[in-house]
Amino acid sequence: MDPRTPVIGLTCAQMEPLFESEPRSLVRARQLAGWVYRKGARDFSEMTDLPAAARRGLAERHLVCPLQVLDHRTSKDGVQKLLVHAGDGQGFECVLLPYEDRVSCCISTQVGCAMGCGFCATGLGGFDRNLSPGEIVGQYLLLQRLSPRRVSHVVYMGMGEPLHNYDAVVASLRLFREEVGLSYRRITVSTVGLVPEIRRLAGERMPVHLAVSLHSPFDEVRSRLMPVNRRWPVTDLLDACRDFVRDTGRKVTFEYLLIAGVTDTSDQAEALASLVRGFPCLVNLIPFNFVDTPNGLKRPSAAKVRAFRDVLERRGVNVTQRMERGHDIAAACGQLKGRHEGKLAKRRLS
Repeated sequence: MDPRTPVIGLTCAQMEPLFESEPRSLVRARQLAGWVYRKGARDFSEMTDLPAAARRGLAERHLVCPLQVLDHRTSKDGVQKLLVHAGDGQGFECVLLPYEDRVSCCISTQVGCAMGCGFCATGLGGFDRNLSPGEIVGQYLLLQRLSPRRVSHVVYMGMGEPLHNYDAVVASLRLFREEVGLSYRRITVSTVGLVPEIRRLAGERMPVHLAVSLHSPFDEVRSRLMPVNRRWPVTDLLDACRDFVRDTGRKVTFEYLLIAGVTDTSDQAEALASLVRGFPCLVNLIPFNFVDTPNGLKRPSAAKVRAFRDVLERRGVNVTQRMERGHDIAAACGQLKGRHEGKLAKRRLS
């Protein structure tokens, strides 16, 4: 691995000591931060308003971004997926999602995932390590270089459970707001339902959008799919979400995965409608994307999806259905994964 330390991940204030021999250290730090986070420079040589000696000194001790691209795939619908690593061979994935009215990106927060959800490809490989704030924001900067338009929205829905890597995720959120210049309101943080961390995030007073993977209103069903429910069942999770709405003024999106014969039943639709009645939220229905899991989960028919949605709409629930993108490059929801090859879990696109 490169022994030099990356500057991505540092705030402008943290960059100032890099110019301690400069009389205008704060000005230089602002210039460096602008090149890194606003202009997407990949090398110090591009930073032409910094003195040549300063650029040489930075290049000797630091590198701009630690991420290297292992693989790059483009879908028929314009979605692009990168497999990247930070010099250690431990790969993780990020996705560029262009829409007519905006460009979004989906980024990872961990190599692998420890949550063990039975429907998710990432969880099948287990957990390797947390990503640093710089590795998280670095994915956005790599994807921005692929897009002719500004990447205006960020979703923390890639590999890993964001709130399981709480400190790094919060630090990266601040970097996006203060250094990259994105509004918190254009950032979505997803979670399987880590109740204490949902309350901690509400206390940060960052008006990000919270997306909660619910997937069943019944504890018995949800616990089979999501081990986290055995510790924080549905009622505890909903209480934390209410606190989040109260403290931030932001609605919560409940992600609901429709799995044939498991979560798509009419009694669960009715129970879900009762559960969220009067709650300022959106229910986002996600028909299951095929993942080769030991439990043989399957996608429901279009008629089943429509029937489930009809129940919610009749009961006055604000409901939508996720636009599915990137299936042909396995970039859709729940499909991001790698292949373990020994302890380092070197991952390749699948």
